[in-house]
Amino acid sequence: MGTLSVNQNKLQKRLRRLAGEAVTDFNMIEEGDKVMVCLSGGKDSYTMLDVLLYLQKVAPIRFEIVAVNMDQKQPGFPEHVLPEYLQSIGVEYHIIEKDTYSVVKEKIPEGKTTCSLCSRLRRGTLYTFADQIGATRLALGHHRDDILETFFLNLFYGGTLKAMPPKLLSDDGRNVVIRPLAYCSETDIEAYARIKQFPIIPCNLCGSQENLQRQVVKEMLRDWERKTPGRTEVMFRALQNVVPSQLADRELFDFSSLRIDEEAPPRFVEVMNL
Repeated sequence: MGTLSVNQNKLQKRLRRLAGEAVTDFNMIEEGDKVMVCLSGGKDSYTMLDVLLYLQKVAPIRFEIVAVNMDQKQPGFPEHVLPEYLQSIGVEYHIIEKDTYSVVKEKIPEGKTTCSLCSRLRRGTLYTFADQIGATRLALGHHRDDILETFFLNLFYGGTLKAMPPKLLSDDGRNVVIRPLAYCSETDIEAYARIKQFPIIPCNLCGSQENLQRQVVKEMLRDWERKTPGRTEVMFRALQNVVPSQLADRELFDFSSLRIDEEAPPRFVEVMNL
């Protein structure tokens, strides 16, 4: 790839700045951390690795980066692509070979979406491998749009107000998961992946279609953004400005103890003294 144009350079700077802000805001990476970057071969994880390598050079702290890909033995998976790319940029890497494809095909009826089970099996394997290599951070490539989509999926179909946090402690407490692209838009990432000409590996090798509910939510958000530019950014800010007293979760706010403050000054004192 040659020299970047002015607009391409602005895009690169924006992604690096936003990722740096997310890392700083949530204290994602600390001195001496070993960051395991999970690579799927998609645009998001390639961009995340690219940005983290830049941050590693300019950050005032020292941390390691190791790239990890999981070969799930889908038919037609191009095993050579990621090793060749990672060798070309000089990044330490591991390829985990685990046939979760057969497990998924055995458990999920033909024609049904396999993504949910597939991701759970992949996540468990990656968490365990992070332990084995002594990784203190496990980096995933989810971006701002992924986080918002998950929020609305949980709202519409799960009856919960939750999304993907930029930083997460695993249920067993053994892994800290970080999402450095949490502030970055999918549109920017798509454009950057084209500019950088990353060797993208399609995620439909297993023959499964992406979760239909997520596709509906994705199109809904894109339609809102087309009609009202900036709405996505406003919605994401809302996830950072939660007011528990204005919702209805009794675990987050003690509604039952609300009482009139007998010592509060009467509201109409001034009016009564006129």
